[in-house]
Amino acid sequence: MQTTIASVTFEHPIFNAAGPLCVTTEELNAIGNSSSSAIVTKSCTRTSRDGNPEPRYRGVPLGSINSMGLPNRGYKAYINDTRVLKEHKKPIILSVSGLSLEDNCTIITAANASDADLLELNLSCPNVPGKPQVGYDFEQTDTVLAAVMKIAKKPLGVKLPPYFDFVHFEQVAKILNKHNVAFVTCINSIGNALYIDPVLEEPVIKPKGGFGGLGGQYIKPTALANVRKFSELLDCPVIGVGGIEKGVDVFEFILAGAHAVQLGTVFMEEGVGCFERIRKEFEDYCAKKGYTSVEDFRGKLKTL
Repeated sequence: MQTTIASVTFEHPIFNAAGPLCVTTEELNAIGNSSSSAIVTKSCTRTSRDGNPEPRYRGVPLGSINSMGLPNRGYKAYINDTRVLKEHKKPIILSVSGLSLEDNCTIITAANASDADLLELNLSCPNVPGKPQVGYDFEQTDTVLAAVMKIAKKPLGVKLPPYFDFVHFEQVAKILNKHNVAFVTCINSIGNALYIDPVLEEPVIKPKGGFGGLGGQYIKPTALANVRKFSELLDCPVIGVGGIEKGVDVFEFILAGAHAVQLGTVFMEEGVGCFERIRKEFEDYCAKKGYTSVEDFRGKLKTL
């Protein structure tokens, strides 16, 4: 069940998403000691951030809603962590989310000397006041990638927001192929959702009046659609994220074209044990189907 992304081999295709339980060195080591096939760091900024006021995360019946505000220890701390994390002998993915193009260039320049195997640039967080998040501003996406790809000496991929229009898929794919990104991770949470507690008559999180990113089962069909479309349009591997809770979910994402998947909400709710459980369920499902390799079925979704 090995898979390969940008010449980096993963023992199996299941690992953590940047976000939950990957802020501290202790949390990252816990991922390293788990059955996760890789270690993805928290998305790091140039300086440390406390993030948004609490409560900023809530697990809800079919997923989660959050407005974390990028709490992290700053990029230097995560670059230092990569040296310790190499002891786990699994791929390390440094997630980068600078608040400006200059910040991203600074972080990526420093990351070139880190022990990270891959870099994942988060294009799905807003960073220019009055502008949409980078992933929804195609001109800015082109500008950012033109700058960072000149700097990056390690394979650099991008994490994208969800798209809902075929024209947008095609426009973004054209830019990503132009800049030869190493991989694409999709999707980040669906932005600006609102979950209300009808008893208290108030939202369940505090930042932005209760608006936050939606994750979990709610977004799985959208995530599958993004993986499917980008796997058809891109010249690079796709990593799927969004609503994966069981082994059969992993199977569906790979069937749609994903090379690997990341776990977010289920990891936050269940802890590191989710990696072993979901891996076993996935391998058992493949065995029932008679598949011995992800390449036996990857991207082979049938049409009606």
